[in-house]
Amino acid sequence: MSTPARIVSLLPAATEMVCALGAGQQLVGRSHECDFPEEVARVPAVTSARIDSGQPSGAIEAAVQAQRAAGQSLYQVDAAKLRELRPDLIVTQAQCDVCAVSPADVELALTGWPGPRPEVLTLAPTRLADLWTDLRRLGIALGLPDEGRAAIAPLKARVVAIIERVALLPKHPGVACLEWLDPLMGAGNWIPELVALAGGHPLFGEPGQHSDWITWENLVLQNPTVIVALPCGFDLARTRRELAPLATRPEWPTLRAVKTRRVYIADGNAYFNRPGPRLVDSLELLAELLHPELFPQPKYRGTGWEAWPANADA
Repeated sequence: MSTPARIVSLLPAATEMVCALGAGQQLVGRSHECDFPEEVARVPAVTSARIDSGQPSGAIEAAVQAQRAAGQSLYQVDAAKLRELRPDLIVTQAQCDVCAVSPADVELALTGWPGPRPEVLTLAPTRLADLWTDLRRLGIALGLPDEGRAAIAPLKARVVAIIERVALLPKHPGVACLEWLDPLMGAGNWIPELVALAGGHPLFGEPGQHSDWITWENLVLQNPTVIVALPCGFDLARTRRELAPLATRPEWPTLRAVKTRRVYIADGNAYFNRPGPRLVDSLELLAELLHPELFPQPKYRGTGWEAWPANADA
């Protein structure tokens, strides 16, 4: 295939990768959730959500389940706008139909497409290594194979630097990463792997497996040394609000992480929830959060993570 001149990215992580490969100027369309780097704001959005993401966590989950029970997608692709943009390449995902537009949504939008259909590249990352694979695949699809390979090397070097820094630590704290707060969900996919690479012991989730619901009783039973709240799609301010109800539970003050002031919130929307280049930032963020003795000048504190409540010691 010839090098695509016009790209539509329907996945925030893919948009970040397109820009990292130097093809940002070729983006002609994006999803409504693509917001990084800042210059993608100039690109028109071609998707929208069918549910109100401004609701509390519990209400969002109820709306998601209602949509699924009705057999309806959570997202909508503006087929007319997509045709107007005339993309050569559409990048989408098949990892999670709750997090982003699915292949079925794209296929529906392409029904009756006039003329040659655009190529569709579908990503389905579940592990950190899939980031390297996706950068290579995207580089090839963009006609930039050398740039794809070149983008991987510095990211891997940063991963190795963290591994070497935490390798000799005598203890790895038990870490509960919470990907949703009402109901509770333990983070899976690449996040348990990031926790382990950062010098922690993940208490919930299996590397490469989807995130799964957990009970409050199980969280209390595991009694984590560190709790990191990083809900999918939420920034720091939103997570700060959503975590507050947990502190009203009678067992909350008895948790080890609470007693030792090792409860943190993280910007899941910018970092952990997006399997793009900033997964490496997420690893560095976790390492400095878990081991402040090794990172006396934390790079991400205040922007990527903070202690919770705000007056707690890091």
